[in-house]
Amino acid sequence: MLTPIAVDPLHPFPFIPNLGYSMVLRLHRRADGAQVMGLVPLPVHVPRFVRVPGPNTRFMRREQIIHIHLDRLFPGFDVTAVGYFRVLRDSDIDIEEEAEDLVQTFQTALNRRRHGSVIRITIDADMAPELRSFVVEKLDAHEDDLLEIDGLIGLADTSELVLKERPELQFAPLAPRTPKAIVETEGDCLEAVRRGDILVHHPYESFDIVVQFLRQAARDPDVVAIKQTLYRTSDDSPIVAALCQAAGSGKSVTALVELKARFDEERNLRWSQDMERSGVHVIYGFAALKTHAKVTLVVRREGDGLRSYAHFGTGNYHPQTARIYTDLSLFTCGADYCRDAAQLFNYMTGYAKPEHLSKLAASPFMLRTRLKELIAAEIDHAHAGRPAQIWAKLNSLVDAEIIDALYRASLEGVEIDLVVRGICCLRPGVPGLSERIRVKSIVGRFLEHARIVCFGAGGGLPSDAAKVFISSADWMPRNFDRRIEVMVPVENESARSRIMNEIMAANLKDEAQSWTLGPDGTYNRLAAGPNAFSAHVFFLNPER
Repeated sequence: MLTPIAVDPLHPFPFIPNLGYSMVLRLHRRADGAQVMGLVPLPVHVPRFVRVPGPNTRFMRREQIIHIHLDRLFPGFDVTAVGYFRVLRDSDIDIEEEAEDLVQTFQTALNRRRHGSVIRITIDADMAPELRSFVVEKLDAHEDDLLEIDGLIGLADTSELVLKERPELQFAPLAPRTPKAIVETEGDCLEAVRRGDILVHHPYESFDIVVQFLRQAARDPDVVAIKQTLYRTSDDSPIVAALCQAAGSGKSVTALVELKARFDEERNLRWSQDMERSGVHVIYGFAALKTHAKVTLVVRREGDGLRSYAHFGTGNYHPQTARIYTDLSLFTCGADYCRDAAQLFNYMTGYAKPEHLSKLAASPFMLRTRLKELIAAEIDHAHAGRPAQIWAKLNSLVDAEIIDALYRASLEGVEIDLVVRGICCLRPGVPGLSERIRVKSIVGRFLEHARIVCFGAGGGLPSDAAKVFISSADWMPRNFDRRIEVMVPVENESARSRIMNEIMAANLKDEAQSWTLGPDGTYNRLAAGPNAFSAHVFFLNPER
């Protein structure tokens, strides 16, 4: 399994793949006193941590064990220096707009990606300068590409240390609930949607509802067409299986598959080919735009006409990540929503840019503009002496135009609360600029992924006057300018109230897993006592 390499002209430095982890050594040959550089690429398909026999729970890293036995790998040599490094290669795929065959272009690019240039070398802080220079030279890298780690390289591998015999150290098993509206119709999703819009809060409420919605549509003889965007999905995707089943039964099925979903390109290529063999009409969208919107449209024959049903999501159609990401799903058969969704699909399949959308705001044409209009409206309310308030929950806030609009709103008297899990380029609490803006991040059991924005609309938040939206888009230039995204108004009173009074209120109230962003750009963990409020614990409680 191990391949010790003494690097010399007859034994060249090997190719180190992306995320390859290796041991580099300086060796002294006893026979002639020569100094030789050595390398031991560490295997990736064996556990990183090896449990030590005995009554106590102890582990050794595999590289520690290998280190102990280096004399067996390099007999006749003394080891005079040892270091560890991990390689990160450029895995971006650049596709020309003029590409004639997008699938073939991606297949070629995926094969080429394995040999991407080295962009970072993570090394242990104790590595000898001579070994550092050797690694940099042989990987054709630069000193600036080095990242020193004073500790464990590859921290994610510590997931191997989670032991089944210590359940008290693990989260309680997740038991997603079925929405009441679905229970009341005994699992008939289409009937439930006909009775009214349905908001589903994942992972606390089961993503199986989304799968069930598609499976029911695939089996229903009165369903004539299904259209869906697919950005990321799982290896054994029930979503794809339902689309294939629907196509096999003679329905018109269109899947917009995004080949440019980073690191899922190969999986999406495979699924697209499987769907095509089943009769699904697969579209690959735009070379210059990523299709990031999460939209499904089902058209059903009812009475003397047709009725459409739509699903809009903030997260991917991915059953596995839906158990650890917080997201929202909105089901509706509202005619305006479904008409807008149909126009959006026409744009994605036939380049027919929507002339007018009644409900949705979509990028790359109007999403940033619509948000700036809504922010400006709050400024007008502040000028008129009415309550002016904005709540938003995002993964990232980077777009300069939106940040400037929020700064102006703060200066004009609008109160702004932002829950931004990741990158936030806005500085809150800066005197004379953003004194009315507060930013927090929640990091806990579940990855906060839902995008929500609420505008007080003269009534403050929460209020009956408020305008509430969910979206697939973060507030970044790429989402506004280089992606197909949608922002969806939530007009059903029950769903609106739930988002404001429950979901957003709990996120803003959270203390147990919250960090606040200061004017200097640093985050500080909130001091949380034993009874600190946790949004995740709150949502997991079925009795709340």
